[in-house]
Amino acid sequence: MPDQGDRGADIELAKFQRDFALRGLTGTLLCHDSLPLGRDHHPIEKQRSPLLALAQAGSLIALTGCSGSLSTLSPSGPAAGSIATMWWVMLAGAGLLFALVMALFLLVVFRPGWGSRVSPARWVVLGGLALPAIVLLPMIAYALIAGERLLPLPGTTPPRIEAVAKQWSWTFRYPDQGALETRDVLHLPAGTPVDIDVSSEDVIHAFWVPRLAGKIDAVPGHVNRLRIQADHPGRYDGLCNEFCGTNHTHMRFSVVVHSPEDFPAALARAAATTKAEQ
Repeated sequence: MPDQGDRGADIELAKFQRDFALRGLTGTLLCHDSLPLGRDHHPIEKQRSPLLALAQAGSLIALTGCSGSLSTLSPSGPAAGSIATMWWVMLAGAGLLFALVMALFLLVVFRPGWGSRVSPARWVVLGGLALPAIVLLPMIAYALIAGERLLPLPGTTPPRIEAVAKQWSWTFRYPDQGALETRDVLHLPAGTPVDIDVSSEDVIHAFWVPRLAGKIDAVPGHVNRLRIQADHPGRYDGLCNEFCGTNHTHMRFSVVVHSPEDFPAALARAAATTKAEQ
């Protein structure tokens, strides 16, 4: 050991711990000196292939949630677009923090004694306050701004629809359209913001159309309001995502978006069908 006093001992100990940790992480990749490395024996390849397969499988599983009728990352309205953008911003912030932590980890592992050059007080200020603030404060500011866009602010009077939850169905009433009513199908005009007044007749439910807006609870004896808008005509899926009993998984509904000129007639036909089925 070099004669450097306590500092030299600390550096040598850190090097030993680093090498020991690397051997422990790689396992047999670094400890197969007794195995012949001929044509039929490749321990590195044998150890790498299961890890590679696991990483590929994990990537495929992660990607399965990025599309589909209930994907929040495939928005079709301004509210859902703000939520999706907020998700990507927070993912980028989390990725940046992760990269900073890993960079510090690699410096400590491969450059023993590097951290001793920084005083503990400076570590607390830089690592515990400054770096998180640089990443988190812009994210919080964006979240507040995006959240304001999702609120049904006063001063505007968009069309209003009542969404009433009940085990295990949804009833939609249209007071601005002559008190028409539909069951398990919500009809909307495209390109028009609509306020949904959400309530419940029995237990707590939740109204959620992932591609159009965020979630809001349906509470007995209370009305919650959600502003929703669909940019284009089409059909979207909605559901109750608050566990409400044994048939919770079947408490779904559809959102049918019509062009503004076709909306009144389409709603009248749907309401007549609902009334005939009752």
